[in-house]
Amino acid sequence: MPDRPAGTDRKTAGTGRKTASSRALRLTVALPDTDIRASVRERARALGVLGWIRTVGDDTLEIHAEGPSQAVESLVASLPDAPLEVTEVRREGHEQFAIRGVSAGVFVVQEHAATAHHFDLRLEVDGMMRSWAVPKGPSLDPSAKRLAVQVEDHEVGHNEFEGPTERGGVIVWDRGTYEQGGRVPWPEAIERGHAVFVLHGEKLRGGFALQRTRAGSKPQWLLVKRRDEEARPGSDIVAERRASVLSDKTLDQVRSEESAPGAQA
Repeated sequence: MPDRPAGTDRKTAGTGRKTASSRALRLTVALPDTDIRASVRERARALGVLGWIRTVGDDTLEIHAEGPSQAVESLVASLPDAPLEVTEVRREGHEQFAIRGVSAGVFVVQEHAATAHHFDLRLEVDGMMRSWAVPKGPSLDPSAKRLAVQVEDHEVGHNEFEGPTERGGVIVWDRGTYEQGGRVPWPEAIERGHAVFVLHGEKLRGGFALQRTRAGSKPQWLLVKRRDEEARPGSDIVAERRASVLSDKTLDQVRSEESAPGAQA
């Protein structure tokens, strides 16, 4: 990794000039022997610096830091003494300093035949599953904006349920872990009505966003796939991969089974 430009230090690296009242920097530093992401986050929060830190590949840390110049410079000076690349960038408007690439919990998508056929997207937030009913199901096509109606929270234990019900049936269509993203901390991002996240599922992968379009007793949102390496324009993942990730059965096969005692509605 190239070293800092000659004649500069960590307070003015990459610029060679005095700092303004506020500053935004993109930092690239060799990955140290120990994981320093949590300590950098705590230092940034103590200084009032906003942005994020993430690992890139096997040997690099990348940091976006924005805020008062003196605070940003103090954060830079606290980093490990290693070759450092510093680039002036535009402020992104963050309201947190986050660790990216770390799981925030589990997610599940259950296909549900009840009064109406739909898919339930559930994200673990503060020990509960925040839930949205998605009539057409999720998509990997960024041009497909899916209606998602927010419904009541569910217990995490409901994630494993699959089988016939009194009014139809349920299968676990996809599941995995997810990362919280965006500029605003969770769960505040959901309360404000714009939540960005990254799914690591067996079918759904990559960045997604939920945007609230209507408030009320059952708020309406749009679920949209972000344009990244996991996007598949023109695809229909719901039609292409219909089977459960637990049993390899389709919803129609589960519905045809005899309803067992205690089946959930």
